[in-house]
Amino acid sequence: MVALLSLLAYATVPLLAIQSTLSGRYYTRRVAYVVTMSICGLSGLIYAVGMVPTGSRYNLHWMVARTFFYVAGPLFGLKIEIEGEEYLRDQKDGGALPAILMANHQSMLDIFPVGRTMPKRGSILSKKSIQYSPLGPFMMLSGAVFIDRGNSASALKSLDQAVATMKSKRLSLWLFPEGTRHCEEQPTMLPFKKGGFHLAIQAGFPIVPIVFENYWRLYHKDVFDSGVIRVKVLPPVPTTGLTTADIPDLMARVREQMLTTLIDISVKVPSTTVGEEHPEKPIVSAMPDDAVIDAANAPKGAMPTVAGASVPSLTSSSGTETETEDEDTVLVDRPT
Repeated sequence: MVALLSLLAYATVPLLAIQSTLSGRYYTRRVAYVVTMSICGLSGLIYAVGMVPTGSRYNLHWMVARTFFYVAGPLFGLKIEIEGEEYLRDQKDGGALPAILMANHQSMLDIFPVGRTMPKRGSILSKKSIQYSPLGPFMMLSGAVFIDRGNSASALKSLDQAVATMKSKRLSLWLFPEGTRHCEEQPTMLPFKKGGFHLAIQAGFPIVPIVFENYWRLYHKDVFDSGVIRVKVLPPVPTTGLTTADIPDLMARVREQMLTTLIDISVKVPSTTVGEEHPEKPIVSAMPDDAVIDAANAPKGAMPTVAGASVPSLTSSSGTETETEDEDTVLVDRPT
C-alpha cells in the first residue's frame, strides 16, 4: 500500500525536476508538498476500508501519518532526529499514553514531524473547516475532534464529547496549544490557549510536550530546503488532582519547558536585526508565560488582547514570516 501511494506521490517529481531551472523553486516544492500531503490524506479512505470494520479506526491517523512521513522524506530530502520517543508508548509498555500531546506550531511543514511522532490510537483536534479538505474524510472516519471556532457553545460541546471518547477508548489527542502558526527566524512561541489544558484535567490524562526545533533555516517565505529537523519529546506532566484553578500555573510550566527546549535544540541562527548587541542569543517572546489570547470572543480580524494589553503585530519588522490563518490542525480557546 505504501509503495502504491509512493508511486502516486512521486507524480510530483516532474515539478521537482524542473525546480532547479526556475526562479520559483520555493513555490514548486510547496505545491509538490501540498499535493503529496493531499494524496496521502486520501489514502486514509483506502486504509479505512479494512480498518474501520475490524475496529482499528483509531489507528488511521497513525497509518496516514507514517505514510506521509515515508513518502515525503525521500521526496523532499527531509529527515527527523527524535529524542524521548519512549514517552510515546502506551503506559503498559512503560510510556505515558494515553495523553494530551502538545506541540509547537510553525508552518505546514509541521505535518512532516507529526508524521514521525503520531502514536497509535491517537486522534487530532482540528478546526471544523478541515472536514471539507482532502484530509477531512479520513479524519472523520478516524475519530478526529472538529471544533467550530465561531460557535462557543458548539465548541464546548465538542470538547466535552472528546473527553468522554478519550476516556472510554483510551485515546491520545494531538493539538497545537498556540492555536495558530508562528514562524520566526529566532526560536519563539506564541502564548498558549487553554482548551487543551481543560481537556487534560477533565480526562485526567498527562500532558506530553513535543518540541519541533525552529527550522527557519529550512522553511520560510521563498525558502524550502532539505535537511534534518530535531524533535524532542519531554517527560509527561501529570494532571491528576488538578482543577480548573490550576490551569494558569499548568500552562505556564508547560510553555516554559517547551520554550526552553525549543531554544536548546534549535540550530543557532545569527540575528539579522540591526543594532543587536548579542546576535547569537535567541530572541524569546516578551509575552508572559501564563498569558492567554482570548480569541473566542474577539471579532473576526480584530487584534486580541493579553492581560488587558494589545498584542504586538505578528508581522515582524525584520521581515520574518508569521502565518495567522491556519490551514491544518488548530485548537480554539475553551469558553469560560
